[in-house]
Amino acid sequence: MSEKNKNTQNPSSAPLTDWAAIDKLEAEVTTLPKRKKTGGMRLRRILGNTVGQTVLTILSIIWVIPLFYLLIQSFRKEPGAWSPTFFPQEWTLDNYKKLFFETEFPRWYGNTLLISIISCAITTAFVLMVSYAFSRMKFKARKPMMNIMLILGMFPGFMSMSAVYFLLKILLPDNYQSHLSLIIVYSAGAALSYYIAKGFFDTVPRALDDAARIDGANRFRTFYKIILPLSKPIIIYTILVSIVAPWCDYIFVSYIMSGVPDTGMYTVSLGMYKWLEREMIQQYFTTFCAAAVVVATPITALFMWLQKYYVQGVTGGAVKG
Repeated sequence: MSEKNKNTQNPSSAPLTDWAAIDKLEAEVTTLPKRKKTGGMRLRRILGNTVGQTVLTILSIIWVIPLFYLLIQSFRKEPGAWSPTFFPQEWTLDNYKKLFFETEFPRWYGNTLLISIISCAITTAFVLMVSYAFSRMKFKARKPMMNIMLILGMFPGFMSMSAVYFLLKILLPDNYQSHLSLIIVYSAGAALSYYIAKGFFDTVPRALDDAARIDGANRFRTFYKIILPLSKPIIIYTILVSIVAPWCDYIFVSYIMSGVPDTGMYTVSLGMYKWLEREMIQQYFTTFCAAAVVVATPITALFMWLQKYYVQGVTGGAVKG
């Protein structure tokens, strides 16, 4: 008798195992540890985010307190560099009136703005052209030049102050303590900061260059008409970085412009620093605070307005080097 007939004739010998129930039970047992593990990971993530946000909030408050103090001191009526209270006892706008109508600050501000704009334009042009050349052109000295420029760009600029000063005396013997000297200092080494812009240009498809060349465009026309319109983030990033250096610099200004008899030639950083000297700080400290607010406002507003493009330029240039 076949096995099938035996099982049919004797129902008690048929398999009693419920495989569907066993499979369901195994699935529940298997997923139980995963649920527990997922819950633990979620808890750790929440705790990590909470701790990180708390630390960042504390650090941001610590960072903002000096700026807030500087702002409120610019409205303090009591003279002097020291006040017994954090907030002014009397509020006034006289510090700003004194700043614009009784000091040379407007002239210093104009000097700084002129130097910053010219230096920014030259620096931006240099950086973009050098970066595009390194990104697109292949020549024997390309790699060594990139490595040498990258290494030189890692050294702080003030290490070369003495050499730069004597070079300016040779190049401009009768005018080395001038705004032209400062523009040369801020613009001459601009190409050393090529690597971010080069990384951005590396992400632009080379097919665009090939198509433009087929249509008869030369290198410069391709760069000016095709690549630059597609490179708005890196252009804005380069402009922002280029304008900050001359706007905020004190080291080179104090070294090159030291001893100039005409104080109207100063930039805001050098002129404001003179107000903090021992014999002037009691008279000009609150005016200095007002000047600091006026100097910081436009560059802060510029960064906030163009922050999106600044981040795009940095991330775009860091993708490929």
